[in-house]
Amino acid sequence: MASNLFTISSSGIKAARAALDITAQNIANAGTEGYVRRSLNLAEMASSLSYSRVGDLSLSGVRVDTLVRNADLFRQAEVRRTGADAQRASTELGGLQNIEAAVEQAGVYPAMTAFETSLSQLAADPTNTSLRAAALEDARTLTKTFNIASQSLDTVGEGLRFEASDGINQINLLSGELARVNLQLTRATPGSSDQAKLLDSRDNMLQQLSQYGEIKTTIASDQTVEVRLGDLATPALVAGGNANTLAMATDADGLISLTLGGSPVTLSSGSLAGQAQALTAVRDNRATLNGIADDLIAAANGAQATGAALDGSAGQPFFSGSGAAGIALALTSGSLIATAPLGAAPNSRDSTNLAALRGALDSHDISGQLDSLLFTVSSAVAGSKVTSDALSTIASSAKIALSEQAGVDLDQEAVNLVRYQQAFQANGKAMQVASDLFDTLLALK
Repeated sequence: MASNLFTISSSGIKAARAALDITAQNIANAGTEGYVRRSLNLAEMASSLSYSRVGDLSLSGVRVDTLVRNADLFRQAEVRRTGADAQRASTELGGLQNIEAAVEQAGVYPAMTAFETSLSQLAADPTNTSLRAAALEDARTLTKTFNIASQSLDTVGEGLRFEASDGINQINLLSGELARVNLQLTRATPGSSDQAKLLDSRDNMLQQLSQYGEIKTTIASDQTVEVRLGDLATPALVAGGNANTLAMATDADGLISLTLGGSPVTLSSGSLAGQAQALTAVRDNRATLNGIADDLIAAANGAQATGAALDGSAGQPFFSGSGAAGIALALTSGSLIATAPLGAAPNSRDSTNLAALRGALDSHDISGQLDSLLFTVSSAVAGSKVTSDALSTIASSAKIALSEQAGVDLDQEAVNLVRYQQAFQANGKAMQVASDLFDTLLALK
Protein backbone atom coordinates (compact mmCIF):
# COMPACT_ATOMS: atom_id res chain seq x y z
CA MET A 1 0.00 0.00 0.00
CA ALA A 2 2.80 2.35 0.92
CA SER A 3 4.51 1.65 -2.38
CA ASN A 4 1.30 2.45 -4.29
CA LEU A 5 0.85 5.57 -2.21
CA PHE A 6 4.39 6.61 -3.05
CA THR A 7 3.65 6.17 -6.75
CA ILE A 8 0.37 8.04 -6.62
CA SER A 9 1.82 10.91 -4.59
CA SER A 10 4.88 11.16 -6.80
CA SER A 11 2.71 11.42 -9.92
CA GLY A 12 0.58 14.05 -8.19
CA ILE A 13 3.66 16.12 -7.34
CA LYS A 14 4.87 15.95 -10.95
CA ALA A 15 1.47 16.99 -12.26
CA ALA A 16 1.15 19.85 -9.75
CA ARG A 17 4.65 21.06 -10.56
CA ALA A 18 3.88 21.04 -14.30
CA ALA A 19 0.64 22.93 -13.65
CA LEU A 20 2.53 25.50 -11.54
CA ASP A 21 5.02 25.98 -14.38
CA ILE A 22 2.20 26.58 -16.86
CA THR A 23 0.49 28.99 -14.47
CA ALA A 24 3.76 30.90 -14.03
CA GLN A 25 4.11 31.12 -17.83
CA ASN A 26 0.58 32.48 -18.12
CA ILE A 27 1.23 35.13 -15.47
CA ALA A 28 4.59 36.11 -16.95
CA ASN A 29 3.07 36.50 -20.44
CA ALA A 30 -0.17 38.21 -19.42
CA GLY A 31 0.81 41.31 -21.38
CA THR A 32 2.57 39.58 -24.28
CA GLU A 33 0.96 40.28 -27.65
CA GLY A 34 -0.27 37.10 -29.32
CA TYR A 35 0.23 34.87 -26.28
CA VAL A 36 -2.50 32.27 -25.83
CA ARG A 37 -3.30 31.02 -22.35
CA ARG A 38 -2.11 27.48 -21.65
CA SER A 39 -3.65 24.77 -19.50
CA LEU A 40 -2.92 21.13 -18.84
CA ASN A 41 -5.04 18.09 -19.55
CA LEU A 42 -4.41 15.46 -16.88
CA ALA A 43 -5.18 11.76 -17.25
CA GLU A 44 -5.32 8.85 -14.83
CA MET A 45 -2.46 6.39 -14.72
CA ALA A 46 -3.61 2.79 -14.53
CA SER A 47 -1.79 -0.52 -14.29
CA SER A 48 -2.97 -4.09 -14.69
CA LEU A 49 -3.71 -5.95 -11.47
CA SER A 50 -1.56 -8.94 -10.66
CA TYR A 51 -4.62 -10.86 -9.57
CA SER A 52 -8.35 -11.14 -10.32
CA ARG A 53 -9.70 -11.04 -13.89
CA VAL A 54 -7.58 -10.25 -16.91
CA GLY A 55 -8.11 -6.63 -17.90
CA ASP A 56 -8.79 -5.35 -14.40
CA LEU A 57 -7.01 -2.04 -13.77
CA SER A 58 -5.63 -0.42 -10.68
CA LEU A 59 -5.57 3.39 -10.62
CA SER A 60 -1.98 4.39 -9.97
CA GLY A 61 -1.99 8.19 -9.98
CA VAL A 62 -2.12 10.96 -12.54
CA ARG A 63 -0.07 11.99 -15.56
CA VAL A 64 0.16 15.04 -17.80
CA ASP A 65 -1.67 14.20 -21.00
CA THR A 66 -1.38 17.29 -23.23
CA LEU A 67 -0.64 20.98 -23.09
CA VAL A 68 -3.67 22.89 -24.37
CA ARG A 69 -3.76 26.36 -25.92
CA ASN A 70 -7.11 27.95 -25.05
CA ALA A 71 -7.87 29.40 -28.47
CA ASP A 72 -10.74 28.65 -30.80
CA LEU A 73 -9.87 28.45 -34.52
CA PHE A 74 -13.20 29.96 -35.53
CA ARG A 75 -12.76 32.98 -33.26
CA GLN A 76 -9.22 33.48 -34.50
CA ALA A 77 -10.47 33.39 -38.08
CA GLU A 78 -13.18 35.92 -37.21
CA VAL A 79 -10.60 38.27 -35.70
CA ARG A 80 -8.54 38.03 -38.89
CA ARG A 81 -11.56 38.52 -41.18
CA THR A 82 -13.09 41.44 -39.30
CA GLY A 83 -9.67 42.99 -38.74
CA ALA A 84 -8.92 42.86 -42.47
CA ASP A 85 -12.25 44.56 -43.25
CA ALA A 86 -11.58 47.26 -40.66
CA GLN A 87 -8.04 47.80 -41.95
CA ARG A 88 -9.29 48.22 -45.52
CA ALA A 89 -11.89 50.79 -44.47
CA SER A 90 -9.41 52.65 -42.25
CA THR A 91 -6.76 52.79 -44.99
CA GLU A 92 -9.27 53.95 -47.59
CA LEU A 93 -10.56 56.61 -45.19
CA GLY A 94 -7.02 57.90 -44.62
CA GLY A 95 -6.48 58.14 -48.37
CA LEU A 96 -9.76 59.97 -48.93
CA GLN A 97 -8.98 62.41 -46.12
CA ASN A 98 -5.64 63.17 -47.77
CA ILE A 99 -7.40 63.72 -51.09
CA GLU A 100 -9.84 66.09 -49.41
CA ALA A 101 -6.97 68.01 -47.82
CA ALA A 102 -5.10 68.16 -51.15
CA VAL A 103 -8.04 69.77 -52.94
CA GLU A 104 -9.25 72.01 -50.11
CA GLN A 105 -5.90 73.30 -48.90
CA ALA A 106 -4.83 74.21 -52.43
CA GLY A 107 -7.63 76.79 -52.34
CA VAL A 108 -8.81 76.24 -55.91
CA TYR A 109 -12.43 77.19 -55.23
CA PRO A 110 -11.63 80.45 -53.33
CA ALA A 111 -9.12 81.35 -56.08
CA MET A 112 -11.78 80.83 -58.75
CA THR A 113 -14.31 83.01 -56.94
CA ALA A 114 -11.61 85.68 -56.45
CA PHE A 115 -10.85 85.63 -60.19
CA GLU A 116 -14.53 85.97 -61.05
CA THR A 117 -14.86 88.84 -58.57
CA SER A 118 -11.89 90.66 -60.11
CA LEU A 119 -13.48 90.30 -63.59
CA SER A 120 -16.72 91.70 -62.21
CA GLN A 121 -14.88 94.70 -60.77
CA LEU A 122 -13.04 95.22 -64.05
CA ALA A 123 -16.38 95.42 -65.88
CA ALA A 124 -17.12 98.67 -64.02
CA ASP A 125 -13.97 100.32 -65.41
CA PRO A 126 -12.44 98.21 -68.24
CA THR A 127 -9.59 100.63 -68.95
CA ASN A 128 -8.35 100.79 -65.36
CA THR A 129 -4.82 99.36 -65.39
CA SER A 130 -4.88 98.58 -61.67
CA LEU A 131 -8.04 96.51 -62.03
CA ARG A 132 -6.53 94.76 -65.04
CA ALA A 133 -3.36 93.96 -63.08
CA ALA A 134 -5.44 92.63 -60.17
CA ALA A 135 -7.47 90.39 -62.50
CA LEU A 136 -4.26 89.10 -64.07
CA GLU A 137 -2.73 88.28 -60.67
CA ASP A 138 -5.91 86.54 -59.56
CA ALA A 139 -5.74 84.48 -62.76
CA ARG A 140 -2.11 83.65 -62.00
CA THR A 141 -3.05 82.61 -58.47
CA LEU A 142 -5.83 80.44 -59.87
CA THR A 143 -3.43 78.56 -62.12
CA LYS A 144 -1.02 78.03 -59.21
CA THR A 145 -3.79 76.58 -57.05
CA PHE A 146 -4.63 74.11 -59.82
CA ASN A 147 -0.94 73.19 -60.03
CA ILE A 148 -0.70 72.77 -56.26
CA ALA A 149 -3.85 70.65 -56.10
CA SER A 150 -2.51 68.40 -58.84
CA GLN A 151 0.88 68.08 -57.16
CA SER A 152 -0.81 67.32 -53.83
CA LEU A 153 -2.88 64.57 -55.42
CA ASP A 154 0.31 63.16 -56.91
CA THR A 155 1.87 63.20 -53.44
CA VAL A 156 -1.13 61.36 -52.01
CA GLY A 157 -0.78 58.74 -54.73
CA GLU A 158 2.94 58.37 -54.14
CA GLY A 159 2.34 57.90 -50.42
CA LEU A 160 -0.28 55.22 -51.03
CA ARG A 161 1.96 53.36 -53.46
CA PHE A 162 4.88 53.55 -51.02
CA GLU A 163 2.71 52.11 -48.25
CA ALA A 164 1.45 49.39 -50.60
CA SER A 165 5.03 48.51 -51.56
CA ASP A 166 5.96 48.27 -47.90
CA GLY A 167 2.93 46.05 -47.32
CA ILE A 168 4.09 43.75 -50.14
CA ASN A 169 7.52 43.48 -48.53
CA GLN A 170 5.97 42.69 -45.16
CA ILE A 171 3.76 39.98 -46.66
CA ASN A 172 6.73 38.34 -48.34
CA LEU A 173 8.74 38.54 -45.11
CA LEU A 174 5.92 37.09 -43.01
CA SER A 175 5.13 34.34 -45.49
CA GLY A 176 8.78 33.27 -45.52
CA GLU A 177 8.86 33.17 -41.71
CA LEU A 178 5.57 31.28 -41.64
CA ALA A 179 6.99 28.65 -44.00
CA ARG A 180 9.90 28.15 -41.59
CA VAL A 181 7.50 27.80 -38.67
CA ASN A 182 5.63 25.14 -40.66
CA LEU A 183 8.85 23.15 -41.00
CA GLN A 184 9.51 23.43 -37.27
CA LEU A 185 5.97 22.33 -36.47
CA THR A 186 6.46 19.11 -38.39
CA ARG A 187 9.29 18.25 -36.00
CA ALA A 188 7.65 19.47 -32.76
CA THR A 189 6.23 17.00 -30.26
CA PRO A 190 2.41 17.25 -30.16
CA GLY A 191 1.15 18.91 -26.97
CA SER A 192 4.62 20.11 -25.97
CA SER A 193 5.60 23.56 -24.79
CA ASP A 194 7.75 24.00 -27.89
CA GLN A 195 4.77 23.30 -30.14
CA ALA A 196 2.65 25.78 -28.18
CA LYS A 197 5.27 28.49 -28.74
CA LEU A 198 5.39 27.70 -32.45
CA LEU A 199 1.59 27.82 -32.65
CA ASP A 200 1.61 31.22 -30.96
CA SER A 201 4.13 32.41 -33.54
CA ARG A 202 2.06 30.90 -36.36
CA ASP A 203 -1.16 32.56 -35.22
CA ASN A 204 0.57 35.89 -34.62
CA MET A 205 1.96 35.92 -38.17
CA LEU A 206 -1.42 34.96 -39.60
CA GLN A 207 -2.91 37.90 -37.72
CA GLN A 208 -0.28 40.24 -39.14
CA LEU A 209 -0.81 38.91 -42.67
CA SER A 210 -4.55 39.51 -42.41
CA GLN A 211 -3.91 43.22 -41.87
CA TYR A 212 -2.60 43.48 -45.44
CA GLY A 213 -5.19 41.34 -47.23
CA GLU A 214 -7.82 38.70 -46.64
CA ILE A 215 -6.31 35.28 -46.10
CA LYS A 216 -7.84 31.84 -46.15
CA THR A 217 -6.18 29.18 -44.00
CA THR A 218 -6.22 25.39 -43.85
CA ILE A 219 -4.77 23.73 -40.74
CA ALA A 220 -3.26 20.28 -41.23
CA SER A 221 -3.17 17.50 -38.63
CA ASP A 222 0.43 18.38 -37.76
CA GLN A 223 -0.70 22.00 -37.13
CA THR A 224 1.05 23.36 -40.23
CA VAL A 225 -0.98 25.92 -42.15
CA GLU A 226 -1.65 26.56 -45.82
CA VAL A 227 -2.39 30.20 -46.56
CA ARG A 228 -4.11 31.60 -49.64
CA LEU A 229 -4.35 35.29 -50.38
CA GLY A 230 -7.57 36.57 -51.93
CA ASP A 231 -9.18 34.16 -54.38
CA LEU A 232 -8.87 30.43 -53.68
CA ALA A 233 -7.97 29.93 -57.35
CA THR A 234 -4.65 31.73 -56.91
CA PRO A 235 -1.48 29.85 -55.91
CA ALA A 236 -0.95 29.33 -52.19
CA LEU A 237 0.96 32.08 -50.45
CA VAL A 238 2.34 29.51 -47.99
CA ALA A 239 2.17 25.75 -48.38
CA GLY A 240 4.26 23.62 -46.07
CA GLY A 241 7.80 24.95 -46.06
CA ASN A 242 7.36 26.92 -49.29
CA ALA A 243 6.23 30.51 -49.85
CA ASN A 244 5.32 32.23 -53.10
CA THR A 245 6.37 35.82 -53.81
CA LEU A 246 3.80 38.60 -54.02
CA ALA A 247 4.65 41.38 -56.50
CA MET A 248 3.15 44.77 -57.33
CA ALA A 249 2.96 46.69 -60.62
CA THR A 250 1.88 50.30 -61.26
CA ASP A 251 0.02 51.36 -64.41
CA ALA A 252 0.02 54.70 -66.21
CA ASP A 253 -2.85 56.02 -64.08
CA GLY A 254 -0.98 55.25 -60.86
CA LEU A 255 -3.17 52.25 -59.98
CA ILE A 256 -1.58 49.12 -58.54
CA SER A 257 -2.08 45.47 -59.45
CA LEU A 258 -0.83 42.39 -57.60
CA THR A 259 0.49 39.04 -58.75
CA LEU A 260 1.27 35.98 -56.66
CA GLY A 261 3.61 33.50 -58.26
CA GLY A 262 2.85 35.19 -61.58
CA SER A 263 -0.95 34.89 -61.21
CA PRO A 264 -3.16 37.98 -60.74
CA VAL A 265 -4.52 38.54 -57.23
CA THR A 266 -7.53 40.67 -56.33
CA LEU A 267 -8.04 41.68 -52.70
CA SER A 268 -11.27 42.89 -51.14
CA SER A 269 -10.01 43.59 -47.63
CA GLY A 270 -6.84 44.51 -45.80
CA SER A 271 -4.69 47.60 -46.16
CA LEU A 272 -3.63 46.73 -49.72
CA ALA A 273 -7.27 46.71 -50.82
CA GLY A 274 -7.81 50.06 -49.06
CA GLN A 275 -4.78 51.56 -50.79
CA ALA A 276 -5.96 50.30 -54.17
CA GLN A 277 -9.39 51.87 -53.62
CA ALA A 278 -7.86 55.14 -52.43
CA LEU A 279 -5.62 55.22 -55.52
CA THR A 280 -8.71 54.80 -57.69
CA ALA A 281 -10.20 57.82 -55.91
CA VAL A 282 -6.98 59.77 -56.55
CA ARG A 283 -7.19 58.95 -60.25
CA ASP A 284 -10.87 59.88 -60.49
CA ASN A 285 -10.46 63.18 -58.65
CA ARG A 286 -7.39 64.07 -60.67
CA ALA A 287 -9.36 63.41 -63.87
CA THR A 288 -12.18 65.63 -62.60
CA LEU A 289 -9.76 68.41 -61.66
CA ASN A 290 -8.07 68.13 -65.06
CA GLY A 291 -11.44 68.40 -66.78
CA ILE A 292 -12.28 71.56 -64.83
CA ALA A 293 -8.91 73.10 -65.71
CA ASP A 294 -9.44 72.27 -69.39
CA ASP A 295 -12.92 73.82 -69.26
CA LEU A 296 -11.44 76.96 -67.74
CA ILE A 297 -8.79 77.14 -70.46
CA ALA A 298 -11.34 76.58 -73.22
CA ALA A 299 -13.80 79.14 -71.84
CA ALA A 300 -11.24 81.90 -71.24
CA ASN A 301 -9.28 81.36 -74.47
CA GLY A 302 -12.44 81.13 -76.53
CA ALA A 303 -13.66 84.49 -75.19
CA GLN A 304 -10.24 86.08 -75.70
CA ALA A 305 -10.28 85.05 -79.38
CA THR A 306 -13.43 87.13 -80.01
CA GLY A 307 -12.22 90.31 -78.34
CA ALA A 308 -9.65 93.09 -78.44
CA ALA A 309 -6.97 94.06 -75.91
CA LEU A 310 -6.63 97.54 -74.43
CA ASP A 311 -4.44 98.64 -77.36
CA GLY A 312 -7.01 97.35 -79.88
CA SER A 313 -5.00 94.27 -80.89
CA ALA A 314 -6.68 90.89 -81.25
CA GLY A 315 -7.09 88.96 -78.03
CA GLN A 316 -4.45 86.36 -77.19
CA PRO A 317 -4.97 83.08 -75.25
CA PHE A 318 -5.57 83.73 -71.56
CA PHE A 319 -4.16 80.38 -70.37
CA SER A 320 -1.71 77.86 -71.78
CA GLY A 321 -1.12 74.17 -71.17
CA SER A 322 -3.68 71.54 -70.29
CA GLY A 323 -4.94 69.84 -67.18
CA ALA A 324 -4.48 70.95 -63.60
CA ALA A 325 -0.77 70.23 -63.64
CA GLY A 326 -0.09 72.03 -66.93
CA ILE A 327 -2.33 75.08 -66.76
CA ALA A 328 -0.41 78.36 -66.73
CA LEU A 329 -1.08 82.04 -67.30
CA ALA A 330 -0.34 82.93 -70.92
CA LEU A 331 -0.98 86.68 -70.74
CA THR A 332 1.99 88.78 -69.69
CA SER A 333 0.14 92.02 -68.99
CA GLY A 334 -3.25 93.10 -67.75
CA SER A 335 -3.64 95.27 -70.83
CA LEU A 336 -3.92 92.08 -72.91
CA ILE A 337 -7.23 91.10 -71.35
CA ALA A 338 -9.69 91.36 -74.25
CA THR A 339 -12.52 93.32 -72.68
CA ALA A 340 -13.73 95.02 -75.86
CA PRO A 341 -15.18 93.31 -78.95
CA LEU A 342 -12.89 92.46 -81.85
CA GLY A 343 -12.18 95.54 -83.99
CA ALA A 344 -12.77 98.04 -81.18
CA ALA A 345 -10.57 101.13 -80.97
CA PRO A 346 -7.72 101.33 -78.45
CA ASN A 347 -8.72 102.18 -74.87
CA SER A 348 -12.30 101.24 -75.61
CA ARG A 349 -14.58 101.22 -72.62
CA ASP A 350 -16.86 98.75 -74.34
CA SER A 351 -16.89 95.69 -72.04
CA THR A 352 -18.95 93.48 -74.33
CA ASN A 353 -16.23 90.85 -74.67
CA LEU A 354 -15.53 90.92 -70.94
CA ALA A 355 -19.17 90.07 -70.44
CA ALA A 356 -18.69 87.24 -72.94
CA LEU A 357 -15.72 85.98 -70.89
CA ARG A 358 -17.74 86.02 -67.70
CA GLY A 359 -20.62 84.36 -69.50
CA ALA A 360 -18.34 81.61 -70.81
CA LEU A 361 -17.07 80.93 -67.31
CA ASP A 362 -20.68 80.80 -66.09
CA SER A 363 -21.78 78.51 -68.91
CA HIS A 364 -18.97 76.07 -68.13
CA ASP A 365 -19.87 76.52 -64.45
CA ILE A 366 -16.23 76.39 -63.34
CA SER A 367 -17.03 77.48 -59.79
CA GLY A 368 -19.93 75.04 -59.61
CA GLN A 369 -17.73 72.20 -60.81
CA LEU A 370 -15.09 72.98 -58.20
CA ASP A 371 -17.73 73.20 -55.49
CA SER A 372 -19.18 69.87 -56.65
CA LEU A 373 -15.71 68.31 -56.56
CA LEU A 374 -15.18 69.42 -52.97
CA PHE A 375 -18.65 68.24 -51.98
CA THR A 376 -18.12 64.84 -53.60
CA VAL A 377 -14.80 64.32 -51.83
CA SER A 378 -16.23 65.44 -48.48
CA SER A 379 -19.23 63.14 -48.91
CA ALA A 380 -16.93 60.23 -49.72
CA VAL A 381 -14.92 60.94 -46.57
CA ALA A 382 -18.04 61.13 -44.42
CA GLY A 383 -19.43 57.88 -45.84
CA SER A 384 -16.12 56.10 -45.49
CA LYS A 385 -15.80 57.23 -41.88
CA VAL A 386 -19.20 55.74 -41.02
CA THR A 387 -18.17 52.46 -42.62
CA SER A 388 -14.77 52.49 -40.93
CA ASP A 389 -16.26 53.16 -37.49
CA ALA A 390 -18.80 50.35 -37.92
CA LEU A 391 -16.20 47.82 -39.07
CA SER A 392 -13.82 48.87 -36.30
CA THR A 393 -16.54 48.18 -33.74
CA ILE A 394 -17.18 44.74 -35.23
CA ALA A 395 -13.45 43.96 -35.24
CA SER A 396 -13.13 45.11 -31.62
CA SER A 397 -16.00 42.83 -30.59
CA ALA A 398 -14.31 39.86 -32.28
CA LYS A 399 -11.04 40.66 -30.48
CA ILE A 400 -12.81 40.89 -27.14
CA ALA A 401 -14.51 37.53 -27.70
CA LEU A 402 -11.16 35.90 -28.49
CA SER A 403 -9.43 37.65 -25.59
CA GLU A 404 -12.02 36.34 -23.14
CA GLN A 405 -11.13 32.83 -24.22
CA ALA A 406 -7.42 33.03 -25.05
CA GLY A 407 -6.32 35.91 -22.82
CA VAL A 408 -4.77 35.53 -19.40
CA ASP A 409 -7.01 36.38 -16.44
CA LEU A 410 -4.62 37.22 -13.60
CA ASP A 411 -7.31 36.64 -10.97
CA GLN A 412 -7.97 33.13 -12.26
CA GLU A 413 -4.26 32.42 -12.51
CA ALA A 414 -3.79 33.55 -8.92
CA VAL A 415 -6.46 31.07 -7.85
CA ASN A 416 -4.76 28.33 -9.87
CA LEU A 417 -1.42 29.20 -8.32
CA VAL A 418 -2.79 28.66 -4.84
CA ARG A 419 -4.67 25.51 -5.88
CA TYR A 420 -1.66 23.84 -7.46
CA GLN A 421 0.61 24.84 -4.57
CA GLN A 422 -1.81 23.20 -2.20
CA ALA A 423 -1.97 20.11 -4.43
CA PHE A 424 1.83 19.96 -4.44
CA GLN A 425 1.94 20.23 -0.66
CA ALA A 426 -0.85 17.67 -0.23
CA ASN A 427 0.95 15.11 -2.37
CA GLY A 428 4.13 15.78 -0.44
CA LYS A 429 2.23 15.16 2.77
CA ALA A 430 0.86 11.91 1.31
CA MET A 431 4.41 10.77 0.58
CA GLN A 432 5.37 11.58 4.18
CA VAL A 433 2.41 9.52 5.45
CA ALA A 434 3.45 6.63 3.19
CA SER A 435 6.97 6.82 4.56
CA ASP A 436 5.69 6.85 8.16
CA LEU A 437 3.48 3.84 7.47
CA PHE A 438 6.33 1.91 5.91
CA ASP A 439 8.65 2.75 8.85
CA THR A 440 5.93 1.66 11.30
CA LEU A 441 5.52 -1.70 9.53
CA LEU A 442 9.27 -2.31 9.60
CA ALA A 443 9.37 -1.54 13.33
CA LEU A 444 6.78 -4.21 14.19
CA LYS A 445 8.13 -7.28 16.02
